[in-house]
Amino acid sequence: MSQPKKLLIITYYWPPAGGPGVQRWLKFVKYLPDHNIQPIVYVPQNPTYPIIDQGLVSEVSEKAIILKQKIKEPYGFASFFSKNKTKKISAGIIPNQKKQSFLEKALLWVRGNLFIPDARFLWVKPSVSYLTHYIKEHNIDTIVTSGPPHSLHLIGLQLKKDLNVRWFADFRDPWTTIGYHKALKMSGYAAQKHKELEREVLNTADTILVTSKTTKVEFQALTNKPIEVITNGYDVEKVTKQPLDDKFTLAHIGSFLSERNPRILWKALQELIKENKDFAADFQLKLIGAVSQEVLNTIAEFKLTDYVSNLGYIPHSQAVAHQRTSQVLLLIEINSEDTKSIIPGKVFEYMVSERPIIALGPEDSDFAEIIKTTNTGVFFSYYDKEPLKELLLKYYKLYQEDNLQVHAVGLQQYSRKQLTAQLASLIKS
Repeated sequence: MSQPKKLLIITYYWPPAGGPGVQRWLKFVKYLPDHNIQPIVYVPQNPTYPIIDQGLVSEVSEKAIILKQKIKEPYGFASFFSKNKTKKISAGIIPNQKKQSFLEKALLWVRGNLFIPDARFLWVKPSVSYLTHYIKEHNIDTIVTSGPPHSLHLIGLQLKKDLNVRWFADFRDPWTTIGYHKALKMSGYAAQKHKELEREVLNTADTILVTSKTTKVEFQALTNKPIEVITNGYDVEKVTKQPLDDKFTLAHIGSFLSERNPRILWKALQELIKENKDFAADFQLKLIGAVSQEVLNTIAEFKLTDYVSNLGYIPHSQAVAHQRTSQVLLLIEINSEDTKSIIPGKVFEYMVSERPIIALGPEDSDFAEIIKTTNTGVFFSYYDKEPLKELLLKYYKLYQEDNLQVHAVGLQQYSRKQLTAQLASLIKS
């Protein structure tokens, strides 16, 4: 076999980081050596991760070379004023605009206007300096930058200009059209600066990688560079098979942001509890992950608090187990034009859990098409209360009959192994 091709991967989220941001490249790195590609992963030595999952450390491929350099992050200074509020904003949990405190407004203004494109911008210059020497010394000709944080694309931009390496810019989420972007209280100058940097990255990288068809269409309006869709996916998880929950559990796994607050769901559940004593006795809402206070307040408004089991953030392995023992899985996206392109990473793990999915989001969402074509669940807009209520009752009756199940089709295309094969083909082309 020929010498492995070296691939330098520049990413911020890496074990022990928890949450969805870490999964994509953790899994690519796991399978790239199978394609005779040597992954070299560059990550911060002292990052500020809003979520920690030590269990993911053991999943890092032994064949990967890991490079670490220190990072200076303004969030460390900001947390001096309010560690809790800073951590939530860092995690993307932005309070409702009408209910923001003065401190929260100030932190958002600073984040939007002084940290451009994000709070990791101070890592760009030292990283370029370190990686320039490393790339020359080890004869590396291909790099990948993964964002957000989009500061990492600025590292790739400068390395491309200085060394003319082949550069893949991987966008796990969009840049200026991401849902929280408008909440950052940016000045006209800051908003324009973001757009200029986005356009320069898109027109300088050799290839753009995106996770959805809608993001590809958005970017095609800004660049003529090749854009490839490689979605997130699922991996084969070693989880001991356990019996389903005794209760009729609806489980939401992942961050439950303020904007992901489907009142039609809470109203439908409230009505079912009032109308059906058996449903009221059997129902439980499982919340796994960070949940905004506004969502909890709305749940209380609909008198559902007594039915909630709020587990908070738990290790990924435990979250996967809950996906497979819950009766029904909830997938909720913000009801906005800006989120049509967002395909939550957890949707793929949901799809292989063999549990039915109830999904809510904006009409024509990319993830709605995936759920429909794989026959893994049912999608609703934020205005479909009666059909949603009917489905909940249907699922409950099937649960009572011990016959609530799903028959998925066409999942293989979303396996991490299959997706890594696509990536490897691009890298070696």
